[in-house]
Amino acid sequence: MAAKRSASAASAKPIHDGADLNAEQALALVGMGLMQKMAASGELPWMWNEAEDGGNCDVAALRQRLELTQLALQTGAPLSTAEVTYLMGARPGSAEVERGGLRARRVSRNVWKLSEARGSERRGEVAQFSSFNDGRRRFA
Repeated sequence: MAAKRSASAASAKPIHDGADLNAEQALALVGMGLMQKMAASGELPWMWNEAEDGGNCDVAALRQRLELTQLALQTGAPLSTAEVTYLMGARPGSAEVERGGLRARRVSRNVWKLSEARGSERRGEVAQFSSFNDGRRRFA
């Protein structure tokens, strides 16, 4: 019995305490564990279908957009509303908006500054979404 107790006590110790993991890494580990459990139980993940997710991805345009975003963050150059719309993926509807870890602040009419939203500066998801909502419904 003593051997069994020591084995269970050893297996109960956490392998990694997770103190140095950020939220994205922790979520990735949870997802990886879920996929491993599904594969072990015989369930296969769905087959990816391009028609389901809207088709092909323009990787060159995505890379260009990411590089331009990084350049705007590094230089702190003023941007137009059209440029902020392109980089953030949605037209800003208020003087200060946050989306995808980026924060755009209106300096004056059609002049914006882009910065990175970090840690405690980030707002809740509802506030991020509502800052792009101008109250108009766009249904065809």
